Amino acid sequence: MASITSLGIGSGLDLNGLLDQLQDAEEKKLVPLAARQETQQTKISAYGQLKSALSQFQTAADALNDSALYESLSTNVGGSAITAAADAEAQPGSYNVTVDTLATRGTLASEGVTAADEAITDADQKLTLNFADGSTQEVDIASGSTLEDIRDTINATEGAGVNATIVNDGTNFRLALSSSETGADASIADFSFDGTAPFTSDTANTLQSGTDAALTVNGIDITSSTNQVEGAIQGVTLNLQEEGESTVKVEQDTLKVREAVTGFVNAYNDLKDKIGDLTSFNADTSEAGELLGDSVVRTVESRLRSVLGGAVEGEVSILSDIGISHKYDSELGYSKLEIDASKLDDAIANNQGALSTFFAGDADEAGMAGQVNTTVEQLLSSNGRVAGAISGAEDLKASLVERYTSMEQSIERTMSSYRAQFGQLDGMIAQMNQTSSYLTKQFDALDAQLGRN
Repeated sequence: MASITSLGIGSGLDLNGLLDQLQDAEEKKLVPLAARQETQQTKISAYGQLKSALSQFQTAADALNDSALYESLSTNVGGSAITAAADAEAQPGSYNVTVDTLATRGTLASEGVTAADEAITDADQKLTLNFADGSTQEVDIASGSTLEDIRDTINATEGAGVNATIVNDGTNFRLALSSSETGADASIADFSFDGTAPFTSDTANTLQSGTDAALTVNGIDITSSTNQVEGAIQGVTLNLQEEGESTVKVEQDTLKVREAVTGFVNAYNDLKDKIGDLTSFNADTSEAGELLGDSVVRTVESRLRSVLGGAVEGEVSILSDIGISHKYDSELGYSKLEIDASKLDDAIANNQGALSTFFAGDADEAGMAGQVNTTVEQLLSSNGRVAGAISGAEDLKASLVERYTSMEQSIERTMSSYRAQFGQLDGMIAQMNQTSSYLTKQFDALDAQLGRN
């Protein structure tokens, strides 16, 4: 029997259409598995968002869990003569600063030559640079060097003590040297060659000596070779900007503390907003958040509510003592932290020691911020509820993927069996049709023969 290459040709039946219907029916078995995979992926993403918000809250708590925060000082400068920065050695105080002279670099310009790119040395030379403090630096100048070559050689010499440029005074080109450092001692004084000098007259050189900075702090005279003055005020660096008068106040850095406390409150409220979004339910649309009713979320909220509502030993024992309290938002349906600005400002301005004890504690993880850090760390650790939920969802998704793949293979085997059976059916019907046609012809022929007889 000839092979059937297309189903239905032999039998005349729509076997391909029937196979398509069977395929659709089989593939419907995959729909629930695909939906469950999507659900698990949605949960994994939602747990990831929860983890991120918890990590940000932990980072904000860490900023408060550092006693150095409450000891930091800031500088408040009045006037434009200086800027100032305080370090850990500074002490609170007020200072009047008068800048009489800024520190400058010494400069020295040689006599002029007619061209910067024509050779002016006819032998190897040793250029000696002399400084105001009596020190010298030597630079080797090659035979046939131009003014540009001399400039480049000086600048390429490590520790030369000067920077070299070329200046055109309108008539000639001159080698201009500028001391690398400010101050009188570092000032370039003169230079000389050990052979035939390319510049024939020292008297033609132009010199401007470098100067030290001169200033007074609360009437005390101070000199400095640089415009960055350290040590004049303990723990404070003064950066001289211009001649004139300024005031410097060194005081506790209340801004950094307030920013850290505000950051802590904002991070917690962001976490609450994220949880609210993940557990929301819209009665009008019946749309639910990805983690509505999830036990992990309830555990997170319970643990944080417990630690934030707890007490710490000390003058400040609870958050409300410094103006931070929970406030229920009826529109959102949950509580967030709220700051009483005046109460918090008073605590920051007048009682940073108590704030330090409350947030940072007198031992590791003893303060409120340390307790928050411990709680979040436990939730996010490899054995914690959040990490466990993510791992569980990932494992279930992987299992569903395997089941989906296995079912796809099973469906393919079933459809292959259907195709083989339909092929056999198509062939059998085709053969039966051929037999029927043959018999019909034979009977017709017999009837014709009998009719003639």
